[in-house]
Amino acid sequence: MGTTEWIVVVLVVVARLLLPLTIPYFPLFGIVSCLILDAIDQSIFQQFPKIDLDGYQSYDKALDVYYLAIAYLATMRNWTSRPAFRVSRFLWYYRLVGVVAFELTQVRALLLIFPNTFEYFFIFYEAVRVRWSPARIGTWTAVIAAALIWIFIKLPQEWWIHIAQLDMTDFIKESLFGVSKDSSWADTISANPMVLVAAVVALALLILVVWWIITRKAPPRDHGLRFRADPLPPQLQGPELYRTVRADARFFGWPLVEKVALLGLVSVIFAQILDVRFGNLGVLVAVAIFVAINALVSQWLAHRGRAWTSVAIELGGMALVNLAIVLMLQVLERVLNIIDNPAPTGTTLFFVFLLTVLTVLFDRYRTILTARGVLQRAGGGSMTSQDSPQQ
Repeated sequence: MGTTEWIVVVLVVVARLLLPLTIPYFPLFGIVSCLILDAIDQSIFQQFPKIDLDGYQSYDKALDVYYLAIAYLATMRNWTSRPAFRVSRFLWYYRLVGVVAFELTQVRALLLIFPNTFEYFFIFYEAVRVRWSPARIGTWTAVIAAALIWIFIKLPQEWWIHIAQLDMTDFIKESLFGVSKDSSWADTISANPMVLVAAVVALALLILVVWWIITRKAPPRDHGLRFRADPLPPQLQGPELYRTVRADARFFGWPLVEKVALLGLVSVIFAQILDVRFGNLGVLVAVAIFVAINALVSQWLAHRGRAWTSVAIELGGMALVNLAIVLMLQVLERVLNIIDNPAPTGTTLFFVFLLTVLTVLFDRYRTILTARGVLQRAGGGSMTSQDSPQQ
C-alpha cells in the first residue's frame, strides 16, 4: 500500500477505536455513530484498490466486538432497569462466544446462530430513555423486545451478510440503480436520479410515521428529550461510591471472574487478526495474569484512598501502570524462555491500549453497578438523579 492508503486505513481504524468512547456519555449518538462507521468503512476502503481487504471480515468483527464491549460496560454505568440489563448481559456474552467460535473455526454459520442482537437491544433501550423512564422496561418488555429484534431484524441481516455474503452497497448499485458495483457514486446517482428521489421521499414518510406513532399513539412522555446519559446520584460518585461498595469488596469474586472472561475472549479475537503466535490458551493465561496484577494495583490505590478525578486521568494513569505490567511480564517471559516469538512492539502497545480501556471502564462501571445493588439492598439511596453532576 502507498502512503495515501496507509493514511486512510489509520484514520478509519483510529476513528473506530476512539468513537466508541462517547457511548457511556452519549449512548444513542455513540452507538449509532459506531454503527454507521461500521457500515461504511468497507466502502471507504474500496475506493482505494491498493488496500488489501482479504482480512476485512476478521478486522470488522474484532472492532465490532470492541465498541460493543464498551456499550456493554456502559449499561453497567447507566441502565437502571435490572430486567433490561440482565437481558443485555446475556445477549452480549452470547454474541461474544459466537464471534470467538467464528474466529477459531471461520464457519460463517456461527454468526447466524449467534446474532448480534445486543446492539439493537441497546439502541431500543436508549431510544426509550430519550422520552420515557427506563422503569417502564420490565422483564416481559425486555424479553419480547429482544425476541422481536432477534427474529425479525438480526437473523435476516446476519443471513444477508454472512451466509449469502451480499454487500448492501453492491446491491444498491446493481439492483436499484442498475449500474456496475465498481461505478462511482456520482455516476451511480446520475444514471438513475429518480431512485435517490424515491429513497428520500420514503425516508421522509418513515420519519413522519414514526413521529406520529411516538406523539399520538405512544404513552405520554415522562420527561424532555434526553440524549446524554442520565447523571449519577451522589452515592455513585467519587469517594462516596467506593465507601458504598467497600463492605461488598472482595478480590476473588464474580467481578474478577467476569473481567477475566470478558478481556480474555476479546483478546483472543484480536489475537487472531494480529497473528499473535503464542496460542489462544497463552493469550487467556497472559490476560488472566494481567487482570489479576491490575486488580491488585487498583485495589491498593483504592485502599490508600486514591480516587481518580476523571475517567481520562484514570485511563492515562492506568496506561502507564499497565505498560509497566506488560514490560515486566515480557522480561519474565524472556528470562524463563517461555515464548520463542514474542509479539512485536506495535502489537504489544495496541493490547496495552485495548486492555487499559476495557479494564478501567469495567472497574469503574462495575463498581457503580455493585453500588446500585448495595443501595437497593439497604433500602436507601436514589437509583438515579437528574440534578447531580456527571461522573
